[in-house]
Amino acid sequence: MIFITAKFRVRPEHADRWPEITADFTRATRAEPGCLWFDWSRSVAEPTEYVLVEAFRDDEAGAAHVQSEHFKAAQQTLPPHLAETPRIVNATIPQDDWALLGEMAVPGHE
Repeated sequence: MIFITAKFRVRPEHADRWPEITADFTRATRAEPGCLWFDWSRSVAEPTEYVLVEAFRDDEAGAAHVQSEHFKAAQQTLPPHLAETPRIVNATIPQDDWALLGEMAVPGHE
């Protein structure tokens, strides 16, 4: 799978509304057949920073995502709300779902 983590530093005046601002983009991306997950989290240390954790089935699904109309729309609508260019880590890994964190296993809940 293609595993991506991106950090978005949002302008302070837009930070509380970021989930609403990205709602259409998020909904459309999650509906893509090759999207495994697309999840936003807000930093507890920096309230203007959101972290996006996303995964796509394979290279073709990743390419379809960046070529989609909703991605192209997001390229136009999201940057005015940002304080800086987002930072990203993008890797291809040989799995298709989250693995268990064995070092913190919860007995009876594997």
